[in-house]
Amino acid sequence: MVAPAQESPKHSGEQPVILDVRDLHMHFPIRKGVLQRVIGQHKAVDGVSFKIRRGETLGLVGESGCGKTTVGRTVLALQQATSGQVLFEGKDVFRQNAADMRRIRRDMQIIFQDPGGSLNPRMRVGRIVGEPLEVHGIATGDALRERVEELLEQCGLWRAAADRYPHEFSGGQKQRIGIARALGLQPKLIVCDEPTSALDVSVQSEILNLLGDLQEQLGLSYLFISHDMAVIHHVCDRIAVMKDGKIVEEGTREDVIGNPQHPYTKRLLLAVPECDPRVDAVKRAERQRMLAEEIER
Repeated sequence: MVAPAQESPKHSGEQPVILDVRDLHMHFPIRKGVLQRVIGQHKAVDGVSFKIRRGETLGLVGESGCGKTTVGRTVLALQQATSGQVLFEGKDVFRQNAADMRRIRRDMQIIFQDPGGSLNPRMRVGRIVGEPLEVHGIATGDALRERVEELLEQCGLWRAAADRYPHEFSGGQKQRIGIARALGLQPKLIVCDEPTSALDVSVQSEILNLLGDLQEQLGLSYLFISHDMAVIHHVCDRIAVMKDGKIVEEGTREDVIGNPQHPYTKRLLLAVPECDPRVDAVKRAERQRMLAEEIER
């Protein structure tokens, strides 16, 4: 049982809750044999609950396969939950009709893990960034072109980038294009699904700084998904630690990083490399000791 999380001092009582996830479950059937009979259920997400306030960043951290991305996709209604509720500004996203869901989708966007794979290689960048604006009837013609160029500039690219193809850009530049596309509809919440894990360390910091600047300028809320506790520490106001489909610890960044309670959280923190080799050696020894204790249990 996870203890109730304290509010982030930065946002406690100041901003309304924009996203409220309640007892979310996502189960997938386990099939076997030639007839693919269902023999069980894989509980990818098993009773997850959390809240995000306006202008706040919640970090969802855990190892690969723990259910983080499934939570992010389910929050956006890209996957149908087995049970539970996702309330966006008080509206249950699973109970909206097509017209209402279309309006909600303008306010909730996603930045994908693989910047290259999320961009259509046959489309020019201007078309990629501008497509959501056309689909939602926000801009066309010259107004669309002007808005696309403004978005590219806002994300640290040049206006002429609109006429080029994705393969002409580096990994970091492709992610900037993905961010520009996500910003086009002026969302209130962005799900950042491992947005820096495919990038070099130096480029990671540039993208993290860009996301931070955009949050300051636009008042964005982020659900930031990552396996990297160091990245989570850098960008998040609050942290939820996920293991085997459950949140095992949640709290402010200061509490989770400075005084972790769950053994799994401690293991994640011990896995963060240190610049000082002496400190790193101590952490490796402690990590080995904790693993040995788990094996004995």
